[in-house]
Amino acid sequence: MSTPKTSRWAWRKSSRSTGNGQCVEMAFDCDRHVGALRDSKNPEGPALVVPAETLTAFVAAAKLGKLDPH
Repeated sequence: MSTPKTSRWAWRKSSRSTGNGQCVEMAFDCDRHVGALRDSKNPEGPALVVPAETLTAFVAAAKLGKLDPH
């Protein structure tokens, strides 16, 4: 599978982002087959691209606190 061109996707910043630069942005392709995460401080940098179901499950787990280290 080739890496999709994410530069034209509609990126959204996390509602939990703070003013100290700890920001994550998320986007999905137009067909919602794949999704991506990137560092908002470096929008031209790399993005982690995964199947949409994987990204949706990751966000759901984070909201439930299942990814907290404690």
